[in-house]
Amino acid sequence: MDPILYNKIISVGVYGSAIGLILIGLYAVLVKKHLTKIVIGLSIIDSGVHLLFIAVGFIKGGTAPIFSEKGIELVNQGTAMVDPVPQALVLTAIVIGFGVTAVALSLVIRLYRHHHTARIDHIKSLKW
Repeated sequence: MDPILYNKIISVGVYGSAIGLILIGLYAVLVKKHLTKIVIGLSIIDSGVHLLFIAVGFIKGGTAPIFSEKGIELVNQGTAMVDPVPQALVLTAIVIGFGVTAVALSLVIRLYRHHHTARIDHIKSLKW
């Protein structure tokens, strides 16, 4: 198989997977009535966005931007370096997403203990 065609197929697959995860999560958020499923849908959206950011920052054949003698030789030879900013942003976003998911699930637990249900349509129909 032609290497250029193979790389295009792989990149389309990665972008397609990222968009697919975002759409699956969006479906869960918009259609599901259980709060736990909605929180899981938000987490799936978060994972899709992370994959998309990493895919955008990928360079085929790129090397890590590490300062060393070998790294300076690679720069002098004109070798492509991978941009570390998307990777750093995704690492930070993973930690923040984990914290947001933990807080959201704790709020779901509190709502369940107070209303004895975690379904949105049942909570909305309750009188305060």
